[in-house]
Amino acid sequence: MRNPRDVLRKPIVSERSMGLTEQGKYSFYVDPKANKIEIKYAVQELFKVTVTDVNTMNVKGKAKRMGKYVGRSANRKKAIVTLKTGDKIEIFEGM
Repeated sequence: MRNPRDVLRKPIVSERSMGLTEQGKYSFYVDPKANKIEIKYAVQELFKVTVTDVNTMNVKGKAKRMGKYVGRSANRKKAIVTLKTGDKIEIFEGM
């Protein structure tokens, strides 16, 4: 298994993801090569909670323009982690 800090990149802080925290679901950007088992292990190790479900999705990068130059933002992988009833991740609570 890889280091849990290498699997989880950063939490997603948006209106939609903050609304999901009331249902016990937390969103993270994760390593694109990570699978659901590694994501579950990483969240449990870092935050000392029990994970019941992991949903993942690949987000394609958007096309960006700067004058005549065209580029793309990076592709990312997003994970929505569902926790056992009663468990919470403290970093999301103050937002």
